[in-house]
Amino acid sequence: MYIDEELLTAATVAAARSRKHEYEVFEDALRRHLGLQEVVERVWSGLGTDAPSEEESLRLAHEELAAVRAAARDRQAG
Repeated sequence: MYIDEELLTAATVAAARSRKHEYEVFEDALRRHLGLQEVVERVWSGLGTDAPSEEESLRLAHEELAAVRAAARDRQAG
């Protein structure tokens, strides 16, 4: 994927200012542009007190990503 140098620079600056990773800045922008942010917010608001904390959500996401990557490695090796 090609990303214009000016956009990459702007994302780097935005990430530093917001103390986020660059990929988070791009993901947030894409979600807003594609209308997915509202869907995510509706889902989270519907969870009420059952919603996991941000830390727990991150931990779960990392676990799932690791599992998907491990499965992909197994398929390639197998």
